[in-house]
Amino acid sequence: MALESTAKVVLGCVAFSIFWVLAVFPSVPFMPVGRTAGSLLGAMLMVLFRVMTPEQAYAAIDLPILGLLFGTMVVSIFLERADMFQYLGSMLSWKSRGSKDLLFRVCLVSAVASALFTNDTTCVVLTEFILKVARQNNLPPQPFLLALASSSNIGSSATPIGNPQNLVIAVTSGISFGSFLFGIFPAMIVGVITNTCILLCYFWKHLSVDKERDQESAGGQDVVVADDEVTSHRFTPARMSRANSNSEGDRDIQVAIRSVRASSMSQEMVEVSTVCDRRDDGPRKVTRTTSRQRSVIIEDAPEHIFDGDEKEKPLEEEVVKQKKWKVLAWKTAVYLTTLGMLVSLLMGLNMSWTAITAALVLLALDFTDAQACLEKVSYSLLIFFCGMFITVDGFNRTGIPNALWELVEPHARIDSAKGIALLAVVILVLSNVASNVPTVLLLGTRVAASAGAISPASEKKAWLILAWVSTVAGNLTLLGSAANLIVCEQARRAQFHGYNLTFWSHLRFGVPSTIIVTAIGLIIVVSY
Repeated sequence: MALESTAKVVLGCVAFSIFWVLAVFPSVPFMPVGRTAGSLLGAMLMVLFRVMTPEQAYAAIDLPILGLLFGTMVVSIFLERADMFQYLGSMLSWKSRGSKDLLFRVCLVSAVASALFTNDTTCVVLTEFILKVARQNNLPPQPFLLALASSSNIGSSATPIGNPQNLVIAVTSGISFGSFLFGIFPAMIVGVITNTCILLCYFWKHLSVDKERDQESAGGQDVVVADDEVTSHRFTPARMSRANSNSEGDRDIQVAIRSVRASSMSQEMVEVSTVCDRRDDGPRKVTRTTSRQRSVIIEDAPEHIFDGDEKEKPLEEEVVKQKKWKVLAWKTAVYLTTLGMLVSLLMGLNMSWTAITAALVLLALDFTDAQACLEKVSYSLLIFFCGMFITVDGFNRTGIPNALWELVEPHARIDSAKGIALLAVVILVLSNVASNVPTVLLLGTRVAASAGAISPASEKKAWLILAWVSTVAGNLTLLGSAANLIVCEQARRAQFHGYNLTFWSHLRFGVPSTIIVTAIGLIIVVSY
């Protein structure tokens, strides 16, 4: 494809540059409008500058990718409501054998969850939980946050629904879900294990520090997270509740403590007396217990209150039992629907319509107004993709990407080790400069066409190489992946146990990890 006229080339570059700046640096001082508005601005400028027509702009929007992205979002929302991520989080702290075992679990759970529920979703729901677990065990948060971010990126490479760039690759290339999975899954497993080993080597001393030494360094103030908070964490927890009151209950003093351990009571002096409350006509029995450690007053509510409670107790238990069965049946339906979606994808059915169908089935099974659930869908991300499709297609029409690829293509063929290495470097650098999804949109068809000239099998291999490298490239810097930024922001804003993961602390680990994991994974993907 030849270059367009000078005016179109210059104006197209201006529009794409504005999109790139706002996509990579969404809070620039001169225009802090964010990524979504930046992508729409780039798309609008492509049309206003007449780099492309409005009809070409509409045609550039890839509806199958948007449909697949929307469907997986809805399914992830229902899985979160069905406590799937709570169960995954519980696996981290269940019978943990120390800090190194916990780090390995974080890497494994986040990788598997990202492959099934996208890396961004996994990082959103697990970041605060991991901070709580680290705080409970008096461990430094940094290695566990890096484990979550890096393993989520690596794990998401295994499936087309793991991250947005894989969605683009799967839909554009036509590679089935099963072929994609079997082509990258071995590399993903080895990559996660390698990344875990690098983490262990890098933070071995930090993970070997004794708990008592940590407590002494903290000045003897040991803040421990309650077990129920750790095992029942959710992304949007509601921990404060208000008791219902009625006209009679307001006049009574609630029972302060219902029970005291028998062993403690046996060693205490118990004094029973009957007093009258000014707010109540009847007497109340007050039991005062004293011991060396504490003095507790146990107040019994009026007898007529307990009589009413005893009558209503069987009815309340029946209602609670029915609700439990309904919740269990609903959770089972959510899990079976998700499993059916994954099986359908493995069978080679249309990925976009399969995801949308699963989303609609879950909305129907909810038996409530779907508005509350649909409001949680990230429509800003869908709009960002629409603007990005138009902007990247307009930039492609200038002829610049094709001209640059013609310079690199003779040296980046995948039929030689040097060509694969050069192609990997180009993808790695471009993914961190222009972000991984635009990189896939710019290079995808060109890399596939170059490999297709060798053989049809080489074309498929080229798509898988692009998927692997563009995804793992997100671990290079803190800005290389949205999942990294999510972990950083979630950790910084966490209440009571926040942690600031800096750019340089991520870079010191990200550079060696990305290079080693990418190289090892490439060997496995190429040999597929």
